[in-house]
Formats: sequence, C-alpha cells, structure tokens
Amino acid sequence: MRPFNNLCHLAIFAALSVALLACSSTPTYNPTTVPFEIDKERLAVDKVKTVVIAHVNLGGISRKYLEKEAPRIDADVRGYLKENGFKVLPQRDFQQHWNTAVRAYGNPVDPSSGKTNMKSFVQIMESVRDQMAGNKGLDAFIFTDLVELQVAFNGSLKHLARWDGVSRKPFLQGPGSSVAADFDWNMLAAAASLQVNIYDMELKLLFSGRGGIDATEAIDTRSSTGRYTRRRHILESEDNIMEGIHLAFHPFIEMEDWPGNP
Repeated sequence: MRPFNNLCHLAIFAALSVALLACSSTPTYNPTTVPFEIDKERLAVDKVKTVVIAHVNLGGISRKYLEKEAPRIDADVRGYLKENGFKVLPQRDFQQHWNTAVRAYGNPVDPSSGKTNMKSFVQIMESVRDQMAGNKGLDAFIFTDLVELQVAFNGSLKHLARWDGVSRKPFLQGPGSSVAADFDWNMLAAAASLQVNIYDMELKLLFSGRGGIDATEAIDTRSSTGRYTRRRHILESEDNIMEGIHLAFHPFIEMEDWPGNP
C-alpha cells in the first residue's frame, strides 16, 4: 500500500504545483485599464499589414514638453510594430503629403487653444489618403497621441498612483531623499499616457486604446510644505514606455500580461 500512497502524494503535489504556477503567472488585475474599441469584423476581412505612423495628433496639441518626446515614442512604437510583423512606411511620406494638404486647406489646429477643427482635419486626411492610396500596399494610419492626466499617489502604504492600466511609485526630485510627514498624498500630479487610434484607408476607426506611461511631475524635496514639480527628465524609463505601448495596442497586438478584464 505504501507505493500507492506515495503515488497519491506525488499526484497531489504535482496538482498543487500546477495550480500555484497558474496563479503565479496570472497578471495582477488593474481596474484603471482603459476599455479599448476594436472592429473585429472589419479587421477579419481587411487584414492590416502595412501602416504609417502620423506625425500629428488626432486629439489636438500635446504639451510642449511631451511633444518633444513624441519622435522618441514613435520610434519605439515603430519597433514594436515591426517586431509583431507589420511593415511600417517612413513617417516622412505621411508628413510630406500632410504639409501639402495643409497649404491647401489650412492648419486644422488652433495654436492658441490647441483644439482641432475636425472638418479641416478630415479634408486633409482625405487628401493624404488619396495621395498615399496604393503606396506600397498601405492599409492603415496610426495616430499616437501623448496625453496628460491628473493622478494621486494615494494607493496603499507604498503610495502608488494607478491610471490607464499601470501602477507607479512617486519620484523624488531635489537634494533630500525623504517626504515631509504631513505631505498631502491626495494632491494631484501630472502623468502621461499613450493614446492610439488606427484608421483604415476609408478613414474608418479600426482600433482605439490607451496605456499609462509615467508621471511627468515629481515630489519637490526642497519644499517644506510639500508640492509637485516638473521632472527634469520625463519619460526616461524605457520599461515604462514599452509597458504603455503594449497596453495601448492591446488587443490589436495581444499583450501577454494584460491587466484588464479578460
């Protein structure tokens, strides 16, 4: 009977090991994950293989300090798309046709308010689409907007901020290495996310998603009252950038550890 008992024990141990392994590989659920939009039926019929990343925003002008980082983020997006089998046309192709259309229809973005005149925007995009139609098999336009939100580092004893699928600890900036005891953790700080919108050649929305990247403000350790200040080097963590990109493109490109609802 002893061999049978040993076999039973081994079987139970193996079953428990598998269960524990399954639990450990399950990503942590984050309720702030942004619901995506995806046209599965259209994507099933018209496969997207060749894309171009627009150099302009879909939702208006980003903050100047974010706009400076946009080319670097777009380069990471380009690399991520290529890794996943997409052909990415040079951004200069889109930019050239965009500039030509702007001369014809006028700039759709009001520089004083940052708002976009959607009528002009659509006219320009139709012109760009017509010029690029059939260009090396182009299937879709990808807009990558860097947007800014307000978050609070008041989650748990670790003072985590959670937004758009990510959890981040506060960054300290200044000569000190500690935070005042009476610091108001409910105070809001600026944080950046990546908004992705993908349109087909008929300018119909195929996909929309958003993923958090990192806070753009840090706790100012020089302040006795406690405040946030602009970080000297924003979006400097490549890991955080890539996490934001993975979140923003899911499930157009499946994210392995998606933290949202199945």
